[in-house]
Amino acid sequence: MEPKVDEEAGVKEEKAPLLKAQEFPEVERNNWIHKAIGQTFQTTAHLANHLPTGTALAYQVLSPVLTNGGRCDLASRFMTEMLVSICAFTCFILSFTDSYRDLNGTVCYGFATTNGLWIIDGKAVLPKERSKSYRLQLIDFAHAIMTLLVFGAVVMFDHNVVNCFFPEPLAEVAELLTALPVAVGVFCSMMFAAFPTTRHGIGFPLSAHC
Repeated sequence: MEPKVDEEAGVKEEKAPLLKAQEFPEVERNNWIHKAIGQTFQTTAHLANHLPTGTALAYQVLSPVLTNGGRCDLASRFMTEMLVSICAFTCFILSFTDSYRDLNGTVCYGFATTNGLWIIDGKAVLPKERSKSYRLQLIDFAHAIMTLLVFGAVVMFDHNVVNCFFPEPLAEVAELLTALPVAVGVFCSMMFAAFPTTRHGIGFPLSAHC
């Protein structure tokens, strides 16, 4: 049986894409209120960058599960309280950690103390002159408090947690739950930009010269 030859073999068929590009209308922000709200949410969308990566990831994964999608009973509410408390404490305490690279390029972590860096994942001891640069400072407490506030703002942006603790909030409470995390996010973002931290602790990005 002879194979069939397409009469228009010389014409190339145009292949249609599997997924057609969808056209979305442009967002119109005509007044200053819409522009301010849009800029604010762009700022607060990056709040999690100021939190320890592992803590933020653990919270985002466990929150929908423990809150039962915002429909909490007594047990799920208790577990949600424990999750928020543990993550908040972790964010606060990890703000006092720092790291450095040894001669082999291995990253070592420790806690900042008044005497220097206390290594927690090894037995290495830094020279006194270098250890002085890792001493605990007043700005570390400020960063720890701001990190705690940022985590609180992230929690208040979580509808599952809000619905768990405030299933039917009053109008004033609903306005506060909407405005407060935005204000905290903007304030903390400005403070982090004005007073950046030099530490690269556990769960935070590392630099090439840490």
